[in-house]
Amino acid sequence: MGKIISFANQKGGVGKTTTCVNLSAYLAVMGQKVLILDLDPQGNATSGVGIEKKKSLKTVYDLIDGDCPVEEVILPTRIVGLDIIPSTVDLAAAEISLVSIQNREKILKNILEQVKDSYDFIMIDCQPSLGLLTVNALTASDSVIIPMQCEFYALDGITQLMNTIRLVKFHLNPSLDVEGVVRTMKDNRSNLINQVSQEIIKFFKSKVFETYIPRNIRLAEAPSHGLPIVLYDPSSKGAEAYLSLAEEFLNRNKIKYKTITKHTKIQLRGEENNG
Repeated sequence: MGKIISFANQKGGVGKTTTCVNLSAYLAVMGQKVLILDLDPQGNATSGVGIEKKKSLKTVYDLIDGDCPVEEVILPTRIVGLDIIPSTVDLAAAEISLVSIQNREKILKNILEQVKDSYDFIMIDCQPSLGLLTVNALTASDSVIIPMQCEFYALDGITQLMNTIRLVKFHLNPSLDVEGVVRTMKDNRSNLINQVSQEIIKFFKSKVFETYIPRNIRLAEAPSHGLPIVLYDPSSKGAEAYLSLAEEFLNRNKIKYKTITKHTKIQLRGEENNG
């Protein structure tokens, strides 16, 4: 049975989607079967894996609205073992649609139960808010990964996020836990950033991943090409960091994995039977 993980932080611009997409991509390359669920109306995870947001695209909104079965919405990405349930701006209307539905907090949980056994991991990229969609994601999830930018205001609002997690755990999902905290956009040349990093460790203790994600121009460029960093520039500092994070994540979960390096040839869809 697959593990469902939400990537959540109500602050925008903290590297949440970047972490969800690139960790998922590396896990797939390392032999795991992974499904990304894009639960952000901005659809950045969708475009970040190269899916074009056309009008005819079936999305997570169609699932929440009950218009089609989940199998019709799941799309393959270029990487073998990595699929996605896409999102577009239409999803913004889902918050309103959900208000009048009975057991509205469990809509997503019921949808994902249908495909949970088909994947090792289902990764939910939440929108930067703590509304009904994010509550749905937390209710459906086994755990939460919190990406946090190493900047002065990093811990601002984190109490609100932790309180939301606590309330969901108490009322809706007793098994919900914090999987870990990922420090993002870290620049070791700044004393302030290093101090903030230490504050994050002090607050979350062992939940903080040892691996941190540095500021890296190649990471910033990759989404505009519709590619995870493992395909865009596997030798970059950003790629090395996400590979390290994937290894640490799998080690924490006690899962054996296929060792890869920046020189490993990535198998793409359509090449499975080509040696």
